[in-house]
Amino acid sequence: MPTSMKSDRRYIRDLQPAEYISGVFCISNAQLGRTKNDKPFLKCLVKDRTGEMPGRMWSIEPSAFSRLPTEGFVYLEGETQAYQGDLQLIVRTIEPHEPTADEMQELLPVSDRDPGAMFDEVKQLLGTLKHPAMVALAKAYLDDAPLMDAFCRCPAAKSMHHAFLGGLLEHTLTLMKMADLLCPLYPKINRDIVMLGLFLHDLGKTRELIYDRAFNYTDRGELIGHIVDGAIMLHDRAQSVMRSSGLRFPRHAVLVLQHIILSHHGQPEFGAAKVPSTPEAILVSLLDNLDARTTMALAAARPSRGATFELGGNFTEKHWGLEAKLFRPDPLAEENEGR
Repeated sequence: MPTSMKSDRRYIRDLQPAEYISGVFCISNAQLGRTKNDKPFLKCLVKDRTGEMPGRMWSIEPSAFSRLPTEGFVYLEGETQAYQGDLQLIVRTIEPHEPTADEMQELLPVSDRDPGAMFDEVKQLLGTLKHPAMVALAKAYLDDAPLMDAFCRCPAAKSMHHAFLGGLLEHTLTLMKMADLLCPLYPKINRDIVMLGLFLHDLGKTRELIYDRAFNYTDRGELIGHIVDGAIMLHDRAQSVMRSSGLRFPRHAVLVLQHIILSHHGQPEFGAAKVPSTPEAILVSLLDNLDARTTMALAAARPSRGATFELGGNFTEKHWGLEAKLFRPDPLAEENEGR
């Protein structure tokens, strides 16, 4: 097995059908399935920094499977093939691997956008807050350099939407830009609460997720989670602002911001601690769901690829997060290509 990644590595986004590949990859959701003949097989997602694809190894001993990480890194060899409109990898050999620092740079997905520029946009939007208490609270977060460094680097999720370095920042900025456009359409909405609520809603993920290696949950993430932790962080930060400045927050201001954090997943079955119960919380929850689901749909149906080829099939496999198979073609793009 090679001990370091080759500089001419073939990235997932550049792969074509019937291509042999070997190297170090990240795998996730590794499961031991059973064929129709009741033989064990491996199914997983194979990833690098540019994308992911389904992986299958049609013959594997349970003892060999038990040595593989469910979420982690492996060295593998196999061939790509087109299957039902998708590109999948048929794995021939696979074994656990401890990646080097150089290899990690090739494996962890990262936002295509510059984090410094995105963070500048977030600060500019927060600079439009009007109420002195909201301005002071935003400043208290922005002045916490370690927290903001984590905010700029953290993924927005382990595997669902914006699951890449800088994903939390990119997701938050998108939401704040949408709110900046939508709030004027609802004159009675409190824009300061919406904008600050969006900035704060997922900050607990900086404590929930591990992202210096394979994306996973911290012990705190498993036991508390970003929703409750975000509300705790807000309570502590507000108390600190009041002690240091003597500023008193308006009645209910911190409460409704905590409610936004606790309710932004919408429903208890999706992780919400409370159902959104203020106009601002409802708007935040809807915007969060809009960006998350649209991003998931585009990633599944129209992944970025460096090469263009016909895989066949108009639908993806059923996306468990969206509970649907997704229709791949962009009909207007097809029309333009045919002219």
